[in-house]
Formats: sequence, C-alpha cells, structure tokens
Amino acid sequence: MSKSGPTLQFLTGIKQFEGRQLLYCVRAPKDMSREKQINHEPLDEHIVFHAHGITKVYQMGEVQVHALRGIDLDLYRGEFTVLLGASGSGKSTLLNILGGLDTPTEGHVYYGERDLTRATESELTEYRRFHVGFVFQFYNLIPSLTARENVALVTEIASAPMEPEHALKLVGLGARMDHFPAQLSGGEQQRVAIARAIAKNPDVLLCDEPTGALDSKTGISVLEALHRVNQESGTTTAVITHNAVIAQIADRVIYLADGQISDIRINETKLAPGEVTW
Repeated sequence: MSKSGPTLQFLTGIKQFEGRQLLYCVRAPKDMSREKQINHEPLDEHIVFHAHGITKVYQMGEVQVHALRGIDLDLYRGEFTVLLGASGSGKSTLLNILGGLDTPTEGHVYYGERDLTRATESELTEYRRFHVGFVFQFYNLIPSLTARENVALVTEIASAPMEPEHALKLVGLGARMDHFPAQLSGGEQQRVAIARAIAKNPDVLLCDEPTGALDSKTGISVLEALHRVNQESGTTTAVITHNAVIAQIADRVIYLADGQISDIRINETKLAPGEVTW
C-alpha cells in the first residue's frame, strides 16, 4: 500500500471591498514556530540574516553553472543595504535564497535562529507570507484592481497588516489610491508594488532591480519611497542593482562578482535619494 502525502489545507474566502467581491485562495502553511531547532552559535540580536558557505550550482544539461561560490554574509536589523554587481554576478540568486524562493546547493542561511535551508516548503511559504516583502523590476499589479485594491489583496492574508491607505501614503500615493494601473506612470506603479510589499508589515524588504525599468527621475522617486519605508518603519531593506549610483544611498554596499563577494564597504558619505543622478 502506498503512503499518501500530507494533506494540504487551503484558506479561501470572499471579501467585500469598495462594493466589489474579491476572491482569495491561499495554502495554509505550517507554523514555522514548530520547526525543528538547529544547533548553531547564537546570533547577535542585530543580525537578521546570517549566510555561511552558500553555493548554488545549476545543472544545464551536461554543464554545471556556478551561480554562487561560497557566500558568507550578515544583514543587520534596520539596515539599508545595496548588493551591487553586473549581470551574472549572482546577486539575484542570492536574494532569492534569502527570500526563501530558492535553496542553496550547499551552505546555510539563518533568519534569526531559523535555518531556512532545512525548512520544508510549507515553512518557507509561512516565512515568505509573514516575514518578507518582495519588490521586483516588473510591478505585477492586477490591471482590473485599483492601487488600493492591489494592496488590500495582500493585507487579507497577513497576520498584522497596516491599512492599505497608510501603505500608499507612505510611498507618496495618497492621492492616487483609486486609480487603476493603466492610469498610473511606471514610477507610480512601482510605488504601488512597494506599498503592497510593506502593507503586511514584513521584517525584511527584498528588492530586485526596482529601478531597472525606469528613467532617472522616476527611479529616484522609487528610491525615495524605499528610503522612507526604511527610515520610518525600520524595515531591513536589501536592494540589488547593477547601477553603482544607487549605492550612494546605502548604509552598506556589498559588491558581488562571479558568484562571490568581492568587497564590503560601509558608506561614510551617504546621500539622500534626491541627491543622486544617473
């Protein structure tokens, strides 16, 4: 007799919002608080992420592609960090591993006292759902929903969310809440994506090339929104980019090349987003 796998549970429902019915369906993950304890040296209370010996190898037919080659890294609570590197340097792969979207081939990533590399899929789902906000280069907004409704979808499945209106005001879109994505500029759509990411009150905000598809003026408005969230909410923020100018607004800059960290610098002359140009 074959053994059946674990039963998956789903949370579904219909929410009334602005006179419209919104349907949601999400998998109910296992509580990570029950995950097995991993023995390791206690972390400094200011360390959010501790990565040790991270490698990532992709098998492409008979060829092995080494995306990461032994990464050792700590990210600190409340810090605004820029991970800087050219295309192919491994920065997106590293961000995906920190965010629980991918797993390393070797090594360990600790989020606080939790070893994400030993977490189950359901535990990683819980981690992403409650602890991490993601901002990508492409906005991934639902065209038929307003800015407010796009943000509200996330707050419906979060444990202690902020009001969608507050999240939108935090990124400077208080007057554009009821506009649809097609009525917003590229920078405004990206700021809606940021508001959506922060509305669930995540501990960490991970941003993958958030200004990559934007011009300089629009990109600066997005950086100002990220900086404001970091300063006012204390959210640990990591931004990956190939644009060296953006490094000027960071507390710390981590340089990546060929899947390795080539340098780490504390920014002694940090600039405000409005002071940078490219």
